[in-house]
Amino acid sequence: MASAVAEGMARATQPNPAPVPVRTSHLKMTNPETFDGKPSTPFNTWWKSVTKYLSFYPETSDQQKIAWVGTRLTGTAKAWDLHRYDTLGENDSWVNYAADIGTEYHDPREAANTQLKLSQLKYSGDIRAYMTEFRALNNYARAAGESLQEKIDLAMTDAVLDMQFAHYMGEFADDEGFLEATYQAVLQVEKKKALKQAREQGKPTGSATRTEEKQRDDRKKDPRPPRKEDRQEARKDGGRSTKWENTAAALKGVPQQEIDAHKRNQDGCWRCGRTGHKTFECFSFQTVQGTALPAAPWKAAAVGKASPRHPVPRDQGKTTIQPRNPPQKTKK
Repeated sequence: MASAVAEGMARATQPNPAPVPVRTSHLKMTNPETFDGKPSTPFNTWWKSVTKYLSFYPETSDQQKIAWVGTRLTGTAKAWDLHRYDTLGENDSWVNYAADIGTEYHDPREAANTQLKLSQLKYSGDIRAYMTEFRALNNYARAAGESLQEKIDLAMTDAVLDMQFAHYMGEFADDEGFLEATYQAVLQVEKKKALKQAREQGKPTGSATRTEEKQRDDRKKDPRPPRKEDRQEARKDGGRSTKWENTAAALKGVPQQEIDAHKRNQDGCWRCGRTGHKTFECFSFQTVQGTALPAAPWKAAAVGKASPRHPVPRDQGKTTIQPRNPPQKTKK
């Protein structure tokens, strides 16, 4: 009992362990761009980036803020800052400095220019990029209500407007509701367009899907030369135009499993699996896997005809006339 009490008192008299210091990372923010004081440079946009930067460092004193802003000024704006420092020196305050620089460089035409840019902004296939730029410009244009809705409606395509009017009836309660409805309508149109393109690309057609120039480049790049019998058959055709009626006819008799494997090679023929020719121009007798293929129509029609290189002799089937006085052999 006594020993237990002694151990408890010993632990109570021991000092508490020192707290482990917590490591914190010091984040840094990129400096805003410089401001030259020219009318072509929008002051309000620049000043907003300045105030956002300073709010990231709340422990900065007024004199440090004024000195730092001076480092982000160039041209006539830098001259204005130096003249102010020569006049007020350390007696300047941040509240007065911020108010005076705003009065000096605020451009009343900036709002009108932003309104013009907002009216000229058009949706060009990326709704996220459009909405981001629209909100950035509208921070200064302050368009709202019917004015905001009209600008967005004029920027959209007919397909987007049809989708919007088909799903949203009546008036919108606020601008955010209208923006969200437009955003969702454009997403549906973009999704429908992407699905349509995917269907068209995956659908076999009898028309050429690539240009002749691309086909010639593929023939040059193809590491696998045509088979010997294919080259011989191509020469027998005399170079005439030979094509299947359509892709479905060309793929008749080819196992579906091999067709699917051939389609994975975007530059390859769906019939034989080789490159360098189109599917409806293929006259191969077997696939790259070794499966026998039916003969092309123009090949089947040529079976049984005499080759132009080996014509039938003129005297074939005629009686041979023997000479009247055959030469006699002389005995030695």
